[in-house]
Amino acid sequence: MEIKDTTKRGIDYGNGTTNKDHDAGIRYGVISQNEVLQAWGDSSEAEYPDETEQMCGECQKMHEGKVGDTIECECGEEFELELSDFAEPLGFVLDDGEYKATCNDGDIFVTKSPYFTYAQFCSPCAPGACYLMNPLDTACLASEDSEPIADNKCYCFGHDWFDDNKAPYQVFSVETGKVVDPD
Repeated sequence: MEIKDTTKRGIDYGNGTTNKDHDAGIRYGVISQNEVLQAWGDSSEAEYPDETEQMCGECQKMHEGKVGDTIECECGEEFELELSDFAEPLGFVLDDGEYKATCNDGDIFVTKSPYFTYAQFCSPCAPGACYLMNPLDTACLASEDSEPIADNKCYCFGHDWFDDNKAPYQVFSVETGKVVDPD
């Protein structure tokens, strides 16, 4: 079993400018969709491309345009551009008024939440964001010997997103700054 050093904040490959809500001063949290798969599947929606191409049913000519556009083909046939029944989503999004998050290629970026935590910076693949499954030991916030981790404050999902109703990191309220205990 690998023991993680939870007192090191990591390297901010984003130099304080990327993957961060600059208004709130809170970084985006990143987590694998597998960690919250049921809640993510229940809450997110597929995002499809705006553009598509479709063949005229009359003359077989291909037409391109925005989904929903009405096409009048040269042959006189008129039809609305639709996504194919087999269209693959570009990714998945969540914007329910409480949370904002996106998922492409298996990693969820939490870009707005009523909760935050402190976690180590991600690799250069997500510069400036923090990886939620590498939480920082918040006891080192008060320690004079450790690096300051206030800059590692990042949005996260609440306890109810996890199967056992307990997040694998400490959860704080954005509104109050206080710890939120699991139910």
